[in-house]
Amino acid sequence: MAFEGLSERLQGAMTKIGRKGKITEADLKEMMREVRLALLEADVNFKVVKEFVKKVNERALGSDVLESLSPTQQVVKIVNEELTELMGGQQEPFQFSPKPPTVVMMVGLQGAGKTTTAGKLASFMKKKENKRPLLVAADVYRPAAINQLQTIGKQLDFPVYSLGTEANPVDIAKQAVEQAILDGRDLVIIDTAGRLHVDEVLMTELKNIKAAVNPTEILFTVDAMTGQDAVNVAQSFNEQLGITGVILTKLDGDTRGGAALSIRSVIGKPIKFTGQGEKLEDFEPFYPDRMASRILGMGDMLTLIERAQQDFDETKAAEMAEKIRENTFNFNDFIEQMDQLTNMGPMEDLLKMIPGMSNLPGMDKLKIDPKDIAHMKAIVLSMTPKERENPDLLSQSRRKRIAKGSARSLAEVNRMIKQFNESREMMNKMSKGNFSGMEGLLGQGPKGKMGKMAMQQMARRMNKKNKKKKK
Repeated sequence: MAFEGLSERLQGAMTKIGRKGKITEADLKEMMREVRLALLEADVNFKVVKEFVKKVNERALGSDVLESLSPTQQVVKIVNEELTELMGGQQEPFQFSPKPPTVVMMVGLQGAGKTTTAGKLASFMKKKENKRPLLVAADVYRPAAINQLQTIGKQLDFPVYSLGTEANPVDIAKQAVEQAILDGRDLVIIDTAGRLHVDEVLMTELKNIKAAVNPTEILFTVDAMTGQDAVNVAQSFNEQLGITGVILTKLDGDTRGGAALSIRSVIGKPIKFTGQGEKLEDFEPFYPDRMASRILGMGDMLTLIERAQQDFDETKAAEMAEKIRENTFNFNDFIEQMDQLTNMGPMEDLLKMIPGMSNLPGMDKLKIDPKDIAHMKAIVLSMTPKERENPDLLSQSRRKRIAKGSARSLAEVNRMIKQFNESREMMNKMSKGNFSGMEGLLGQGPKGKMGKMAMQQMARRMNKKNKKKKK
């Protein structure tokens, strides 16, 4: 997961001062030293770090924060706000041309994931904006890039415009836009050539394509794992092409996060999207405020809710909420929910989006093996229909039979049933806005309070939504 090291260091610095009721200037100085080291270790640009630390320090000292009733919460709030500002302040929307088609140039170095990202962007635009994309294979120097784009097009059922490896990339781009107009395609995504480094030949070709098709968006695709080098390359592309935004790929890798935190400040262009996995659905808009919350261990409930809305059937979700509230949630519902959660992405990443979860010991090393989920399903499927509908029927003799039928140990069956009952009880409390007994999960101090507030807000939303449906 991206920012793991940075997140750990920053949260450690916050927790250290969080144990104190009041904090002194010396405490603040120590914390800012930790923050500075954490950012530099994450490969954030030195000037950006210096300016960030200066701003946080000035705000913390200049607004009577140290004398307030909750100084730690105030400092965390300032760090959160400044981190958000550092990454752009607010989400920058994708620009569409007032007269279709909208033309997008995908640019960047070879190996940054540009071709896959072109497919991801096309898929995202069809789902979210109901667009009809045309993918354009303008990287004539790598036959593999053309083949890859055609494979992606086939997977997504989008046409791919190609004139092979002998044609001029500028002609390919011009003719592709003309074809899109004829076919009623309202989005043209041009996959341009990359090099292993920035050179004059590449830049001249890209400038000629830009002059020929007048793109609405020129999106620089960069591998987040390249750290500070990514910022330097982005700066070079921006100076020569005038990019409109950045797409960070491989944000799920073992990256230090320096590129994401430096790029906006250094080149003045927003990060518009991030790619966070191999699947064509692993692509989302970049929200600076949500990323800041994730880095500080406050979770990211909004993204979690959006993913849930995208992957969950709304009618079924309402039925499930009703069952949780009435405490009639059973093993059939459990299996259904598990399948839907698996579709939303790796379970450990989802858990970290819940406020307070990333503060739990060992959460940074948590990996949930898909085999464990398969084992749980095997246990549930070894129950009779009546047992699945009524978990209270599960006596010890029935559990022995289930263990034998699922080829799992009796201890494993008992453990899973116990966890199911505890989860059901906790979900029932949460659905009613009762968070007692969750202090251990959400933690104490500022992050714990923010976590509880986010949970309560979510519960209120769920209740409002269900009341409207009943009316």
